[in-house]
Amino acid sequence: MDGLEPVTVEHYKAGMVLSGAGDALGYRGGTWEFNYVGPNIHQELQELGGLKKITVQLPGWPVSDDTVLHLATAEALITETKSPPKRKTEEQLLDEVAFCYVKGMKDMSGRAPGNTTAFNVDRLKPGQKGGCRVPYNSRGAGCGAAMRAMCIGLRYPNPDQLPSLVFVAVETGRMTHHHPIGFLGSVASALFASYAIQRRPLESWGVGLLEEACPIAKKVITDSGFAVEENLKDWDSFSKHWKRYLDLRGISDGKGPVTWPDPYGVAERDKAYTSFSLSGWGGSCGHDAPMIALDALLGAGSDWEELMNRAAFHGGDNDSTAVIACCCWGLLYGTKGVPKCNYSKLEYRDRLEHCAKKLYALSH
Repeated sequence: MDGLEPVTVEHYKAGMVLSGAGDALGYRGGTWEFNYVGPNIHQELQELGGLKKITVQLPGWPVSDDTVLHLATAEALITETKSPPKRKTEEQLLDEVAFCYVKGMKDMSGRAPGNTTAFNVDRLKPGQKGGCRVPYNSRGAGCGAAMRAMCIGLRYPNPDQLPSLVFVAVETGRMTHHHPIGFLGSVASALFASYAIQRRPLESWGVGLLEEACPIAKKVITDSGFAVEENLKDWDSFSKHWKRYLDLRGISDGKGPVTWPDPYGVAERDKAYTSFSLSGWGGSCGHDAPMIALDALLGAGSDWEELMNRAAFHGGDNDSTAVIACCCWGLLYGTKGVPKCNYSKLEYRDRLEHCAKKLYALSH
């Protein structure tokens, strides 16, 4: 992307911290995540004095399950070092992630964890043979894997690391969401974070997902020998939704220019996000949480407030779309133009910054 400075550790910190801030803002203690009317959220936002007046801190603005589990993924990834003796095998790394997910689920009071995640983390037995795997689930298409995977892109940011990124995203994703729509959402979130670090044009992200990452993901599944037939049967469902979106926005060639509806205000976005969804709740699945995040990034540019209007303040699963979009935005733009009150007192800010610094050191 033209005009952006190269990535520094400050961009990594912004990606992790603003991801948590976007989550907390969209969630608002549950009252906005489960408010299904975007214009009502915007009205309440104005009654609070607008985004610039919101101090994101406890007790009113906790992070949700999204950030707790994103931290779990990140804290597992940073147990590695670049070289022996703490260079982990794939199996050891997945065990570490599973352990961190089990630990993370003990910190869910008031955070509205998803049922699929809660049910399947309870089945994980890290350290045991096969203990990181759960059966195929025809209903495992939710966004619970996508919302916690961005940091994988911070660990494997370079084009030549794409196979590692996809492997970790698939196998950690299907620890809870063992359906292509579920775990390919994890691939999308991780991939988009890596593309942000690479400064790759936003218009090309969706095509890269379908043409570069998804074929590798399919090979991960077939090489694993686990639930191959079930996954291949439902494989095309994810790409079908994404192809439709890329056609709609005029970016199926990876170049654009982006085609926007006119008007495309709060109410229109609610309708559009609903149309992307499987269930009628925009952003609640693995395909459309990163899709809405990308839509917001394309529309907002470097404007933080506009990003939040599009990614966090809508009638869908808004904390999950925001957690992805804000991570990528922070990696692109840092904290430039973001009111300090939106993130300086964020719950778990120290942990998020610690992970960011460690991930930067591992990847650079």
